[in-house]
Amino acid sequence: MIHPVLYSFRRCPYAMRARLALEAGDIEVVLREIVLRDKAPEFLAASEKATVPVLVLDDGTILEESLDVMRWALDTSDAGEKLTPDQGSMQGALTLIERMDADFKPHLDAYKYLYRSDQVAAFAARDKAVDFLRELDEMLAGQDYLMGQKRSVADIGVAPFVRQFAHVDRDWFYGQDWENLKPWLKVFLESDVFKRIMKKYPKWVVGDDVTVFPPEVI
Repeated sequence: MIHPVLYSFRRCPYAMRARLALEAGDIEVVLREIVLRDKAPEFLAASEKATVPVLVLDDGTILEESLDVMRWALDTSDAGEKLTPDQGSMQGALTLIERMDADFKPHLDAYKYLYRSDQVAAFAARDKAVDFLRELDEMLAGQDYLMGQKRSVADIGVAPFVRQFAHVDRDWFYGQDWENLKPWLKVFLESDVFKRIMKKYPKWVVGDDVTVFPPEVI
């Protein structure tokens, strides 16, 4: 059977949320793990943008943005039903993710990449990113997930980036008074779903055996 091909990198939060959407719909793809410092020529040929994730569909259509991969999974499988919020709407969840990409991720990147070289600038970026995290903490008050009592596309779209932020300085992050955000992140990181999509794979090269994702339940 022919499957779509997913070029991915295990630790990339964009690739994480794409894999989470595919896993939710139990959509089988051929996974090709990319090493960002040594990108496979086949990956570069598939996408001039050369950033993961990239999903090559059976008909040759190429999806180069994680949100496009997520939307495709929502539209073509029961991921749409599984990940629909029980409060608010699917569009509202996608809008929250888009806001995070625009308003939080640039500050996260500055915080992460300047942390060891220019902490004054890094902490200034961190302060700007915190506004979005406070908003998430308020959204989680009295409920288990961002948009109700069930995991939705909002959670899988946002959590990988909160994880990345937390890992820059764990002591600082877990020392903050986000009493709703921290348990929510802990549940995400300890979930069987997250462990499943974070299975390690070697760098893909032409001629390797086919790796089908999602893996068997672990």
